[in-house]
Amino acid sequence: MATNLAGIIFANVGEYNIPELTAKRTMASVPFGGKYRLVDFPLSNMSNSGINNVALIARNNFHSLMDHVGSGKAWDLSKRHSGLTIFSPYGGHSFVNRIEAIFHIKGYVEHLKEEYVVITNSNYAANINYLKVHEFHLENNADITLMYKNMAIPPKKEAPVVLYPDETGLVKKLLINPPVEDECPLSIGSMIIKRDLLLELVRQCMSANTLDFAKNLLQDNIDKLRIFGYEYTGHISLVHSMSDYFAENMKLMDKDIRDELFNPLRPIYTKVRDDAPSRYGLTSSVKGSLVAQGCVIDGTVEGSIISKGVRIGKGASVKNCIIMQDCKISDGAKLENVVIDKDVVITEGRALTGCETYPMYIEKQSIV
Repeated sequence: MATNLAGIIFANVGEYNIPELTAKRTMASVPFGGKYRLVDFPLSNMSNSGINNVALIARNNFHSLMDHVGSGKAWDLSKRHSGLTIFSPYGGHSFVNRIEAIFHIKGYVEHLKEEYVVITNSNYAANINYLKVHEFHLENNADITLMYKNMAIPPKKEAPVVLYPDETGLVKKLLINPPVEDECPLSIGSMIIKRDLLLELVRQCMSANTLDFAKNLLQDNIDKLRIFGYEYTGHISLVHSMSDYFAENMKLMDKDIRDELFNPLRPIYTKVRDDAPSRYGLTSSVKGSLVAQGCVIDGTVEGSIISKGVRIGKGASVKNCIIMQDCKISDGAKLENVVIDKDVVITEGRALTGCETYPMYIEKQSIV
């Protein structure tokens, strides 16, 4: 299945408010749900929608991202005449904003055989069918279709964009960072636009040195272009802070959310790591948790997300925690409301406690 859509994914969006997890990695390569990275969701959505040409644009800290996505084979994007292209800063040049980034890959965009482009962020987890969005775009003869969800604005979201569409979906007003406290039609950072129109608008912005994507490319064209809003009604986990990250991971304990997010008809793919099945010792107790493969658990785990290769010792207690891959929780350690990055060792008998709204974070490769 191939479509008339290409894809562009921005890997670094939203990093400033979650420096703990993005100091050494892009937002796109932040782990989510025990065995996935955030980039797995937009890549899988595009692959499931028949999008065969995808550009992944990274501004910095892109090595872990490149290691994870590789050639794109896991998402069926390793093809002879199309597939996944990673744009990292090259020739000593790094872009500052989205308009500059698209301008610097204009040669790639010009040579796409697809007529339309899906542009999306990577700081979310959702299962989106872009074919439905494209169908809506064509039916309404839209120039630009922006996806939105009726929801409250996350407290630390940078420059939130709120749409005000009429009953047909035509956006009559677009506000940036409005003083809204209740639910509102919040842009989720995904859009569809014709390839040639995208290049034209980007060139205009570059020529005028007006480089704010939301203000100059979208808001300034509300009365000039047919900009439509497409309401996304499914579950979406937006990550704009450590509190968001913790809360959205914990929502995966809800079976209904898991079933929607990981729909077997539209699977979420990821890089495969060959681990043995997890082993549970005679002294282990695991309740209401997600445990990836390759773990050895001899302690107590409750309401937690345990990534690949984690070891939890005898008498250890892990409650409401996110433990990333290859960590070792030694005998007798007590953890509650803690986010532990990769390759961390918690020594014997240690007790670490955060709170649900402000979890404690332990950086990768630490020994506590």
